[in-house]
Amino acid sequence: MNEIGDHPNDQLGTLIGVSKAMHHLFALARRVAACDVTVLITGETGTGKELLARAVHHLSSRGVGPFVAFSCANLPETLVDDELFGHERGAFTGAAVARRGRFEAADGGSLFLDEIGDLPLGSQAKLLRVLQDRSFERLGSNNTLRVNIRLLCATHRDLMEMVGLGAFREDLYYRLNVTELHLPPLRDRREEIGLLARHFLQRFTEQFGKAPMHFSGGALCALEEHNWPGNVRQLENVVQRAVVLAEGSTIEVGDLPTGLSGAIRQLLIAHSYDSEVREFKRRLVRRALEECGGNKTETARALHVARGYLHRLINELRR
Repeated sequence: MNEIGDHPNDQLGTLIGVSKAMHHLFALARRVAACDVTVLITGETGTGKELLARAVHHLSSRGVGPFVAFSCANLPETLVDDELFGHERGAFTGAAVARRGRFEAADGGSLFLDEIGDLPLGSQAKLLRVLQDRSFERLGSNNTLRVNIRLLCATHRDLMEMVGLGAFREDLYYRLNVTELHLPPLRDRREEIGLLARHFLQRFTEQFGKAPMHFSGGALCALEEHNWPGNVRQLENVVQRAVVLAEGSTIEVGDLPTGLSGAIRQLLIAHSYDSEVREFKRRLVRRALEECGGNKTETARALHVARGYLHRLINELRR
């Protein structure tokens, strides 16, 4: 995301946010970035944890160094160890040449380990050692290598709960959780849905070589009312799909997935009914007031309602 809002805290790196929660997160991330400590980034899948990690890296003194990312999700221990620590030639069948691991590649910069909660217990012990003295050995080697890295980790899982279940090392948890940055889910910052949707709309129309497009009121309402279990990533995918499918310059409700469009049709029907009733009341009260010369007591009598209720109704219809 490259769009910058009106507020100086609307953006951190490529993350966009106008809610109080995101402004607080951005301010905290800037303070954390200035200190060379390990950072644990938490939040649901799709909230932008890697984007936040990249922002912390680029704002830090290591910003000119490498940013190396690796996902620990659902990988066996042997593969994780090879990816992180590398191997020497002949370390195992198929190891025809020596290979640097992610720790070596990140030397002088930052290593981002995504889905750290999926790291096998054996690999957790090896990671703990690296955090303690910044040293390790490649697979098949007795030579100790030292690296100068900053570790940034992310997870959508409750690591403290995993500690209680014996699935995550308690000593590693406290090593990782020096500072925690939490990304709130999109449903808790609905005021940003329209901003993000329009940003993605501009990006994808440019990417696909289409003329500028916009959302209809109903389509934008559908996006803002949805709970977004997949968070920003899901919103991005929905907008991309809509740009591809839309025939004109307007994204309509029908261009959105069925789950969103079906729900919004019901919502629009309800809103339409409420609007019609509200407009009927407004016309009725206005006409009665005119016929009674603006006298509210006479107007209440003509409408067969209590004077207090008429006052409340007039105030309500003024909003």
